Amino acid sequence: MTDERESGWTLDPKYDANGLLTAVITDESDGAVLMVGHMNAEALAKSMETRTAVFFSRSRQRLWQKGESSGNVLHIVDMRIDCDQDALWIIARPQGPTCHTGARSCFYRKLTDEGLEPV
Repeated sequence: MTDERESGWTLDPKYDANGLLTAVITDESDGAVLMVGHMNAEALAKSMETRTAVFFSRSRQRLWQKGESSGNVLHIVDMRIDCDQDALWIIARPQGPTCHTGARSCFYRKLTDEGLEPV
């Protein structure tokens, strides 16, 4: 049996013990995974309001808009929440590379038996 959170139509995010949701961001053009971030309630509200991705930085303990220093903003096309409302999927239109290294995606390496290789 599912509850209202799992089967209803009301947004009721289930934040973790630190008050965060995991957000997976993909590119609207081809579905590539661009990055994974975390959002608290304020970041989620700002993202929904501005239609640009705003996250909570666990290392800096503050909100940050993706691209605030680089200009590589993530424009939100669609936002979806999973069945128990503890994870988000954001479909975005990136304005430049997503990774702070300058790579298109933060997932630019694959694991192999020999170590890491570029994708």
